[in-house]
Amino acid sequence: MAKQTIIINELDNVAVALEDLHAGETHEGVELTEDITKGHKFALKDIDEGELIIKYGNPIACAYKKIEKGAHVHTHNARTNLSENLEYTYNKAETELKPVEGRKVNVYHRDGGEIGIRNELWIIPTVGCVNGQVKFILDTYKSRYGVEGFDGIFAYTHPYGCSQLGDDHERTKLILQKMVRHPNAGGVLVVGLGCENNQMDAFRKSLGWVDETRVKFMVCQEEEDEIEKGVKLLCEIAEVMRRDKREEDDISCLKVGLKCGGSDGLSGITANPLVGRFSDYIVSAGGTTVLTEVPEMFGAEQLLMNRARDEDVFNMTVRLINNFKDYFRSNGQTVYENPSPGNKAGGITTLEDKSLGCTQKSGSGPVEDVVFDDGFVTQKGLNLLNGPGNDMCAVTNLAASGCHLVLFTTGRGTPFGGFVPTLKISTNSELAKKKSNWIDFNAGAVLESDFDTQLEKLIDLVVDVANGKRTRNEINGSKEIAIFKTGVTL
Repeated sequence: MAKQTIIINELDNVAVALEDLHAGETHEGVELTEDITKGHKFALKDIDEGELIIKYGNPIACAYKKIEKGAHVHTHNARTNLSENLEYTYNKAETELKPVEGRKVNVYHRDGGEIGIRNELWIIPTVGCVNGQVKFILDTYKSRYGVEGFDGIFAYTHPYGCSQLGDDHERTKLILQKMVRHPNAGGVLVVGLGCENNQMDAFRKSLGWVDETRVKFMVCQEEEDEIEKGVKLLCEIAEVMRRDKREEDDISCLKVGLKCGGSDGLSGITANPLVGRFSDYIVSAGGTTVLTEVPEMFGAEQLLMNRARDEDVFNMTVRLINNFKDYFRSNGQTVYENPSPGNKAGGITTLEDKSLGCTQKSGSGPVEDVVFDDGFVTQKGLNLLNGPGNDMCAVTNLAASGCHLVLFTTGRGTPFGGFVPTLKISTNSELAKKKSNWIDFNAGAVLESDFDTQLEKLIDLVVDVANGKRTRNEINGSKEIAIFKTGVTL
């Protein structure tokens, strides 16, 4: 019979239901006093008012009234322990990983030593005003020429690029410039209007050197027929791209983004620990992983800080956390106003509960570097990246930082995908069966088998995707961007 409950850590005073349980049943030596929905928690002992609730071996909440042994533990009887201001100390943990021999992958080698796992042609508008023209150019090119000889052509529209001020304007420009430089693009056409804030001349100047046989620019107001000119430029780029061929390299060349937090009660039990094991494998093989969603580190941030390579990385991690707390406060919002209604329905009670599940994706290795808005991931090993918990913004940030693909765990399901392959990893088997058109990998299978078996399968899948196998989001055409906005629009 399949396992019905789990105690994650021997220090825990709650257990998690792995299937729907009923009052009167006995589990983990405890008679349940009420029904417990899959993913939700029940008390292993009487928990007094004010006493800490322990899960993952760490506090996730405190009881605001007495919780009887066998009772449901959730938002009706537990609250967060978090406060807005914390003092952090560096207590370095032993985090070294043993080197392992990595697998081989077949990738595109780009100028400057970068690699790509796709050879795609991208159209990037500098401003939302030309979104319609960009789509027209895309459709016209595809109807005439198709995509023979490369991996696809895509337009990444967005509503920004004009009427933005300060940091918002700069972030829009920077994200788009990072996309232009992404090695999964064999070529890029950048399309502007002409009167927008995000002026093409300034864009090109701060972009720096690019191979102009692969990256071309067009300002619509300067052309008599911008559609035909756009198609002509795409043809020129495509001619160069068709010469690109995959070559063998080591899996250590990959940069892999780690995405989504504790979306349900099983996230920290199945998908996220599995992805954490994958992160350790890639890092041990000499590769790179990137963890973002800073608000979903709140409550678990000290654990990440203790894994910092050195004190400089620790201080950068503190800055990462505090900067995001300041962002919340500057907008009059509670720092720990999380999880979402969907998270709560799935069994997540507090932000600590969510964050301790979220950070499982980072594995156990050392944090090598922290990357802020203006940087690329350059350091091998595990990196932390600035960014919100919002799925679309987080995936965009990961891809813009240089990630070739993203592992996206989900307990509720989502069709969204970014501008790099976005593998959806379900926390439970029911979701994988129900939304097989969304889900690439079922981590719920660890409950029926074991982590080692599923890790090998996940490694196989990542190798296949790096070699060209399309993810569900690519098959479905779900390839979008979302730029994080914090300021004023004119």
